[in-house]
Amino acid sequence: MEVTTAGQFRVYRSPRDRDETLLLERPDDDVDWSDPSTATEAEEAFSPTYVPSDGYEGELAETVAALEPGHVVDATLAWDDGDPRFASLDILDETRFRFVGATTGLFDAAKETWRSVQDAGEAMGSRVTYSTERDPNAVLYVFAKQSGARDLFEEFRDGVLPLDPLVGRVDEQADAPDAPREVFVMRPLDESFVLVAIAFDKAGLFARTMRETYCEG
Repeated sequence: MEVTTAGQFRVYRSPRDRDETLLLERPDDDVDWSDPSTATEAEEAFSPTYVPSDGYEGELAETVAALEPGHVVDATLAWDDGDPRFASLDILDETRFRFVGATTGLFDAAKETWRSVQDAGEAMGSRVTYSTERDPNAVLYVFAKQSGARDLFEEFRDGVLPLDPLVGRVDEQADAPDAPREVFVMRPLDESFVLVAIAFDKAGLFARTMRETYCEG
């Protein structure tokens, strides 16, 4: 018997199979991400669903093929014998997540943010960056690398630690709350922290410079 469910989901690359997509169901739109208690409860509510990314036809096949990590979608899933497939799909937000697992030569603002966090005796911190015209263009989050088996970079990449709370805070504070962002999650080889850099404007200079410096070539 086929059962359908519908909802809003954040798209991730599946850590299990190249031919499937990982969807994390999103909390209600009225979540106040700036409220730590509410944001924590919402983060715990994310649930993963793995959906095949091949075997579709027509417009649905084109939409599935266009999915990228970070997109927010409105999807109906058809469940047949416990296995879900896309029945309908609409991309609502073209925010893009990029994961860079090995890089060197990290930019100064990120390293300065981490030094401030260390001086304060903290394990994480953030700062807003500005363009040469003093317009805010990104927010940087730094997290101490964890010793032992835990790898924060992999947890962000695989959806174990959802990025929605960080993106949600930017959406609530930025001048263009509905604009697509570009999120760069980086694990520098020569630094003791993991960086999450959220560009306010996916088409802006900060995002373009990050792509050209760390993601291309």
